[in-house]
Amino acid sequence: MSELEFPTSLGTSTADEIGLLGQNLTEDLMGEVGFGELAFWLVALRRPTPQETRVFEAVLVALADHGFTPTAIAARLTYLSAPDSLQGALASGLLGGGSRFLGVTEDCGRYLHAVLGAQDGLPTDDEGWDALALDAVRRTRAEGRYVPGLGHPVHKVLDPRTPRLIAIAEEEGLKGPHLTLFEAIGRTHEQVLGRRLPLNGAGVCGAALADLGLPVELLRGFALLARAAGLLGQLAEEVRRPIGMDAYLTVDRNAVYVDPQQD
Repeated sequence: MSELEFPTSLGTSTADEIGLLGQNLTEDLMGEVGFGELAFWLVALRRPTPQETRVFEAVLVALADHGFTPTAIAARLTYLSAPDSLQGALASGLLGGGSRFLGVTEDCGRYLHAVLGAQDGLPTDDEGWDALALDAVRRTRAEGRYVPGLGHPVHKVLDPRTPRLIAIAEEEGLKGPHLTLFEAIGRTHEQVLGRRLPLNGAGVCGAALADLGLPVELLRGFALLARAAGLLGQLAEEVRRPIGMDAYLTVDRNAVYVDPQQD
């Protein structure tokens, strides 16, 4: 008998039973636990409260699909090229989750977490939060960096997901310091940047997830989890009503050679 042990708090199985999170998968979890609740539980290693589940699943819904984004286009074109590889098409879309799309969720959560972590104590009123936010934006700009979560390529005035998610967090008593600081950044950044930008949905999702106590270094994973569902929907639509070939031909047939020696 092997003396090797590989400890895990997640899944194990025997010939007759599958265990997950210390529960019997078939008797305790299947039909009893929603997928969003399970995803939270797998990472946090604790079952979320109904209030936490509502906020968490609102985040997943907010990030699932946003139209013909680069991630959706990549998935559709990969499927066009390799319809025998659904996993490749899904993966290509997920691989595009970076600093401009999807990755902002983690970037914003990390940014807010770092600002809060540098404080000896947290503000107790809007004036204090505004001062903290203003100082953070000033320092970020002085360092030549962008404040993650500010601005959106489509929603130039208001990202409709932002006030809705904040409202849900407030309704459930889960609006914490990350969301509060993010709101304060929204109120004050114009004083530093000279223009008003919307708080984008990916950023507010990062703030909400951080307020749920989820590890900030894993926040991009939740965005990718949500987008996997959206990409599957995009691929299902590509099967029913394909646009991949048209997208490819539109670019390819309008490609114009440019002499590299000319400006």
